[in-house]
Amino acid sequence: MDKESIEEVVISLLAKTIDDENSKDTWTAETDIINDIGIDSIQLVRFMLSVEDELGISLDFDDLDFDDFSSIGALADYLMKNI
Repeated sequence: MDKESIEEVVISLLAKTIDDENSKDTWTAETDIINDIGIDSIQLVRFMLSVEDELGISLDFDDLDFDDFSSIGALADYLMKNI
């Protein structure tokens, strides 16, 4: 799976998590997950669990850094290392 495909999965799952399918068309690789999308901590946990399910991976949440959520592209880079 390439980075662009992972970004598409991330965008789709983010939209489902925050229940806002309309906004996903405006999000890009540069969109900040925390500040631009406004995901809260509970939504973030649900989102990351859905990412694991969708991609069939198991993430070490202790390994995650706040910078990994600085953008959709940054999270896709992190996820690519774990696939």
